Amino acid sequence: MLGYVGRRLLMAIPILFGVSIVIFITIKIIPGDPVASLLGPTGSPEARAALTERLGLNEPWPVQYVTWLGHTLTGDLGTSIARRSDVAPMVLDALMNTLILSAAAAVIAIVLGVAVGALMALRRTGILARLGNALALFSISVPQYSIGLLLIIYLAAGAGLFPVSGMYNPNGDGGFVDLFNHLILPAVTAALVPAGIIARMFRSSVLDVMSMDFVEALTSRGLSHRRVMVHAFHNTVPSLLTVAGLQIGYLLGGVIFVEAVFAWPGIGLLVYQSITQRDLPVIQAGVLVSALAFVVLNLVVDALHGLVDPRIRA
Repeated sequence: MLGYVGRRLLMAIPILFGVSIVIFITIKIIPGDPVASLLGPTGSPEARAALTERLGLNEPWPVQYVTWLGHTLTGDLGTSIARRSDVAPMVLDALMNTLILSAAAAVIAIVLGVAVGALMALRRTGILARLGNALALFSISVPQYSIGLLLIIYLAAGAGLFPVSGMYNPNGDGGFVDLFNHLILPAVTAALVPAGIIARMFRSSVLDVMSMDFVEALTSRGLSHRRVMVHAFHNTVPSLLTVAGLQIGYLLGGVIFVEAVFAWPGIGLLVYQSITQRDLPVIQAGVLVSALAFVVLNLVVDALHGLVDPRIRA
């Protein structure tokens, strides 16, 4: 098992290296002049030349990349142009907030997706299966921001059941209950698309396993339907881990619209605001940290996959 995990760790190194190259090149080719943003419209040509040299922007791109990568590996993510503060604490705080939202949405998506998928697989001709299929299609098809706006209008602003936006009440105690109340609506909104995908994939996986010979063999030996289902569901765990890991990874980078609608102070909202401000260091660091979190998540999923399926380790 350790060898399997070690091989996955070694594979992650070139992946992260390639991601860093793509991020660096993307930042270089998008519109925006960090020197002009720092100096403002009144900066003199002499000051512009001095700042360009101090930031190393007069060097060739390969030299700039090596310098930036060296600073990044030591934890120096640069200085925000718009906020004039270190990028690292800002990005890490936003990442923690996104992880909180993504974890809550992942729990909802997995529980709802597995329940609906199992219902559609085991009750293929019933009305409940049709309702489950309609729910899965609806959650996949409807844009997240539309659902978020509807929840805000009817449940937050209209009924007053939940806070409208933010992560904590400015006048509250900032405790768990306050966080939980602010978390419900954005977590449900973010979980809809992954839940629909997990439901449909899990339904297909259950049907495939139920058609295998070992299920018929277990039934012919006199095992109860409940025990046969336990064995069948155990064989769906590898595929469930794969699709759930992909959907949780999607949440890490795909909750930007949810964070923008609910003003959730996560990495998506931070990058979105930085794009509008042409704050290139924050954009660069935010995307890189998100990619790192996605790679780490996939390593965890691969390790869990190896634990439940010995064939993967081989």
